[in-house]
Amino acid sequence: MRSGWASARSARTSDTCTVCFTGPTVIRRDTFAKVLLVRLAGPVGPWKAEAARTAVQRTGVTYVARVVTSQRPRAVQPVALTSVVALAALVLTAGVAVLPFTRFAYRAPVLHVVLETTEGCIALAVAYLLFGRYRRTRGARPLLVTYALVVVAVANLGLQAIPQAVGDSEVTPWAPLAVRLLGVVLLTAAALTPAPVQVGPVAARAGLVAAASAVVVLWSTASLLGDALPPIIAPGGDLGEARVPPLAGHPLALAAQALSGVLYGVAAVAFTRAAVRDTDELQRWLGAGCALAAVARVNYLLFPSLYSDYVYTGDLLRLGFYLCLLIGAMREVRSYWESLSYTAVLEDRRRLARDLHDGLTQELTYLWSQSQRLASHPGDTEAVERINGASARALDEARTAIAALTRTTTGSFVSVLRESVEGLAGRYGADAVVEADDAVEMTPAQGDAVLRIVAEAFRNAVRHGAASCVRVTLTGPPLALVVRDDGQGFDPSGANNGAKSGSSGGFGLVSMRERADGLGAAFELRSQVGQGTVVEVRWP
Repeated sequence: MRSGWASARSARTSDTCTVCFTGPTVIRRDTFAKVLLVRLAGPVGPWKAEAARTAVQRTGVTYVARVVTSQRPRAVQPVALTSVVALAALVLTAGVAVLPFTRFAYRAPVLHVVLETTEGCIALAVAYLLFGRYRRTRGARPLLVTYALVVVAVANLGLQAIPQAVGDSEVTPWAPLAVRLLGVVLLTAAALTPAPVQVGPVAARAGLVAAASAVVVLWSTASLLGDALPPIIAPGGDLGEARVPPLAGHPLALAAQALSGVLYGVAAVAFTRAAVRDTDELQRWLGAGCALAAVARVNYLLFPSLYSDYVYTGDLLRLGFYLCLLIGAMREVRSYWESLSYTAVLEDRRRLARDLHDGLTQELTYLWSQSQRLASHPGDTEAVERINGASARALDEARTAIAALTRTTTGSFVSVLRESVEGLAGRYGADAVVEADDAVEMTPAQGDAVLRIVAEAFRNAVRHGAASCVRVTLTGPPLALVVRDDGQGFDPSGANNGAKSGSSGGFGLVSMRERADGLGAAFELRSQVGQGTVVEVRWP
């Protein structure tokens, strides 16, 4: 079992209970609990834990103690993945440097442009994904990684791929070298930033402006100096035939590559540790990718590789870095969609539990209390009437719950409303007319309230008002529900007195009013003896 804290609010330990998501299939919850222990089966990343926390907190619980995850063993743990990747890259580098039959450079100008373009596109795609994570969490780490990937994408596309594709040879190689170094600094800063640190929108925009300004300054400085800058490398022969590196790099260029390698190594360690701690798929692959990028910089240090006509072994290792980013992004997207399905399941169960508690459980409790009264007063006809009314309501609640669980249609709410009203008309032997706009939209909570208010109003109209026809009208926006019957009508003030004394009809009116009030809607009941009854619910 692996534990991670979900939130930290105060609560009494005596109010602790357990909510189990096994699969996710089973939920246990004490109605009066204030603290919940959530158990999730399977690998749990930030998306899944957030989905469980969100669904539980929406039940009105004031505290979630911790998330306990029962994890399936993964094929490769973050530390093992990063270590294996780094070792394989080092072996490749050593083979290229030592073995006499290997070559470190291959002339392929088109392939070089393709690699730069692919890497730039991957960087932008992953940056977009991480920016979405930042918008959700306001975390400084995903924001800094976004900056870093955008910066290296500018270096790949704007400073190398596009100029090479159009044959522009005036872009000095110092510009992409400096801009990439800035991207590495930002990526390492992201890896070392604690996960809880957050950044507001204003600070995020300021950081974006600062990063963009730094790119423009580096690019402009390198372009203005142009030929005044010393050459980074000087060819010493035909790269296509060389078996050992015949190039000598400028000390500043070599220092930049060495610094980049060190920073990538630090980022690899930091991201891997964060992946172990947070069970974050994207950070796991970021750690492995940074290890590949660090070894790629070792290749660039041994074989300075700024000729655009050649593809170097370091270029292939750098491509591996971006492929790791792509794998991490794909797993992040998959985790996101899984979290949506978990949230939908948990929300549906929460809704069903609330409906059973507010409807069927209340009715059964009322039945029990009235049966106790009838047992002590065998001739109490009022108790018999109350039991009959509560039994009918409990039966309707049970049927509504069963219909919700077995309903396979994905049509509009209006079709569900029509089906529900037709069922009520068939059970109570009355005519029903539904007038509703198919374009009406509402939240699930509003839909539940409408169905139950209609059922209660229909039941009262037939049982207490002897109505032969009930007309249901639903319009919007603003959303409005009207239930009108042709029954005998009654005195509303007498119904209120009945509610206080616990009569069946009065209890139903209170239930309808409470459902409307709970969703911020205005409830109104109009009735006169001999003129039927009108129930109106209007949302602002």
